[in-house]
Amino acid sequence: MRSILIFIMVCGLAALVSGCGLKPEQKSVVVYTSVDQVYSEPILKSFEEQSGIRVLPIYDVEAAKTTGLVNRLIAEKDNPQADVFWNGEFVQTLLLKEQGALAPYLSPAARDLPAQYLDPDGYWSGLGGRARVIIVNTDLVAPEAYPTSIYDLLDPGLPGQQAGIANPLFGTTATQAAALYAALGPDEARDFYARLQAKNVRVVDGNSAVRDLVANGQLAMGLTDTDDACGAIQRGAPVVVVVPDQAGDQLGTLVIPNTVALVAGGPHPHEAQALIDYLLSNEVEKQLLESGWFQLSLRTVEASLPCDFGSEIRNMQVSYPDIYGQLQQAQEDLSEIFLR
Repeated sequence: MRSILIFIMVCGLAALVSGCGLKPEQKSVVVYTSVDQVYSEPILKSFEEQSGIRVLPIYDVEAAKTTGLVNRLIAEKDNPQADVFWNGEFVQTLLLKEQGALAPYLSPAARDLPAQYLDPDGYWSGLGGRARVIIVNTDLVAPEAYPTSIYDLLDPGLPGQQAGIANPLFGTTATQAAALYAALGPDEARDFYARLQAKNVRVVDGNSAVRDLVANGQLAMGLTDTDDACGAIQRGAPVVVVVPDQAGDQLGTLVIPNTVALVAGGPHPHEAQALIDYLLSNEVEKQLLESGWFQLSLRTVEASLPCDFGSEIRNMQVSYPDIYGQLQQAQEDLSEIFLR
């Protein structure tokens, strides 16, 4: 009996050291992601298969969107539960940096990214993206009248109720407003939106609503994102998509990258870096382009695209930190313009 007890005690101690015949605990990594599960889950499963690291994902809840995950990361800041944050945009990632919830990590896989898509302090890296575009109903607008700039929404020949935007206080429409504030200055940008409101441009619930209203002929044109516009093209709607302000003397359009970041103090830092390296690889960017999650490569990646908006889209020449810095002022002004 005594020998049995000694064996059990020795084996128990050995289990702490070597597993005592059991398999060592599998390495794991926790990722919070706002990327739709239908797109992100296959990527994360591929990483598991290739690395042997188990991925424990937390996906956003549709009702809370990205904000729910961001609030959770901020609340957990003193006791982090996540290792990686993979975001479908950049504004909330910059908020997390400001709140001290992220740690710097410059992935070797990000070294070929243009500087515009890398945080200057190394706290996040860009991964593919969407762009702001104008979707046009070809049954209502002749080719010679297609817009080339967001300023064409102000054309006196276009009735206000024939043009649409999503609510500029939310989502990528709000981000575009902040980008215009950064690029033009607050006065000129505010004037642009005041003129849209005075023209009685239709303001609807979201980018997909703009797309649908244009596609079914209730609007002649409207501002939306490439992913929403692609949906209309794939359904065979009578639309054309214009990437605005691409001439040399124009603003460029806003490109909205995915962002990937290391959570400060996360429980699995080495596994987190391995996952970040994988997410930023050309292989993953190609898969996400071909799946339709985003439509733009931030570098030269060969892919079969569901919708091709061109490989040389010119981004607005403003930094993402500058856009983030203008967000509050833009929202205050647009609340006054559109909610008064």
